[in-house]
Amino acid sequence: MKKVLPDAIRQLRQCFPDKDIRLWFQDEARIGQQGTISRVWAETGSCPRAVRQTNYQWTYLFGAVCPVTGRCHGWRMPYANTWIMNLYLKDFAKHLPKNVHALLVMDGAGWHGSKELQIPDNVSILLLPPYSPELNPVELIWRQLRQRTLSNRLYPTIDHLEAAVSEAWMWISNQQEELSDLCLFPWIKKALIN
Repeated sequence: MKKVLPDAIRQLRQCFPDKDIRLWFQDEARIGQQGTISRVWAETGSCPRAVRQTNYQWTYLFGAVCPVTGRCHGWRMPYANTWIMNLYLKDFAKHLPKNVHALLVMDGAGWHGSKELQIPDNVSILLLPPYSPELNPVELIWRQLRQRTLSNRLYPTIDHLEAAVSEAWMWISNQQEELSDLCLFPWIKKALIN
């Protein structure tokens, strides 16, 4: 990926010389009522307790981040499939400035490589190598959401869970500087310079 990305950016600059090529990374997270248990402050020597639910309802968060600017785009949906991905891509493309062409890097989920996937004209797709979540900075956003806003909580209904996930996304999407610091890996910065 570290060698493929600079080539992909160069090719897009040749194909779209009048456009500003922006690098975005995209992923989906399944967030459920079971939640995440994370560290809590406690008195030394004590054994703090945390809530752990055993319900099995889920919601999906589709998210993309531009590591250079820290801008992000997200949707909360009840499931993930090609149809939802097409809707997401259409909305993502609609929110790009007119002079921008996005290189959207994502993993190889089945709906990302589907023949029915409709890629907008101002978006190009680059798939990550299989089994390489460490190359996708959006994974760090999911970790931040789970550890800082969604962990150690009880969600009585799916509506409570969906409201919490929406609130968490609104919180993180307003942290552009922090997102840029978190997501702009050195190899991404180097790929953009070349």
